[in-house]
Amino acid sequence: MDKNEINIFNYIMEYLDPEVSNILIKIPNIKKEVAEEIRLRNGRPLMIYAEGKDFYINKTGELSELSVDGFIIRNEHINRTFKLISNYSVYAFEEEIKNGFITLKGGHRVGISGKTVYGKSGIETIKNISSLNIRIAKEKLGVSEKVIKYLINYPSSIYNTLIVSPPQCGKTTLLRDIIRNISDGIPSYKFLGLKVGVVDERSEIAGMYNGVPQNNIGNRTDILDGCLKHDGIRMLIRSMSPQVIATDELGGYEDIQAIHEALKAGVNILATVHGEDLEDLISNEAMKKIIEEKIFKRIIILDNSKGVGTIRDVIDGNSFSSIIHWEEGLYGWFKVNR
Repeated sequence: MDKNEINIFNYIMEYLDPEVSNILIKIPNIKKEVAEEIRLRNGRPLMIYAEGKDFYINKTGELSELSVDGFIIRNEHINRTFKLISNYSVYAFEEEIKNGFITLKGGHRVGISGKTVYGKSGIETIKNISSLNIRIAKEKLGVSEKVIKYLINYPSSIYNTLIVSPPQCGKTTLLRDIIRNISDGIPSYKFLGLKVGVVDERSEIAGMYNGVPQNNIGNRTDILDGCLKHDGIRMLIRSMSPQVIATDELGGYEDIQAIHEALKAGVNILATVHGEDLEDLISNEAMKKIIEEKIFKRIIILDNSKGVGTIRDVIDGNSFSSIIHWEEGLYGWFKVNR
């Protein structure tokens, strides 16, 4: 039993409406350990997401995959919870709210849905909150240990690396631990740490709270929090002299253009992107171009076939062939050289 994970779950209860938290605190510890999300939807049953499944919760804390007798969330539950997560000061969090979430101490993120209000400069706020999604931060130190050796370009650099993964398959968790290793250095591989700049557009990598990263992302790491990727990459190049820039969920052409600028400045790239595999990636015109240019020399493919964070393959970005063989490992399944 992981007491730390249970304590984290119980800590989050401080941010929830008391009636809701009094129910959730009763669920079995085995589910508290693995819970990834807590869902509050106005007029709908209370739910958690764990181990790839949704569970409904009744008023006594019993879980079921069926909605029978599920505790129904009401408007007052949403409103009280929103006041708690915003510390009764919505104004102080208005910039985060514009982006659809609030980050809690510990790096946990609360997604917000409701009535979107537009102004002259774009989205101004979200009101009449209808749904809250508390995403529980899952920092797992050491999950990159078995794959990191494929990313090191000896003696003192790394290969440009892309992590490809469907949603909720552990790509951000793996990215975060790779950043930590690259930043701190790996004595067992005689690899000294590098300066890493992180563009954390969605505040998921570092989990910044009042200017302090809530996740361990290394001693040589600088973070631009809540910054658009293409802006952040350019800002880091100009201001922080990074040797590596890391970011999550590459998207359109602007991101790709910024990556080209980083490469011209001699900076290596570590990034993630949504996708099932290489074939899925090249259906996106922007990603197709960068894959065909063979910018990423290492491509890690994740899925959840043997649990969240299964490392399905590591591909050489020049030949597009696998560079490893199957063997059971620390974080799902990975491959190792024979």
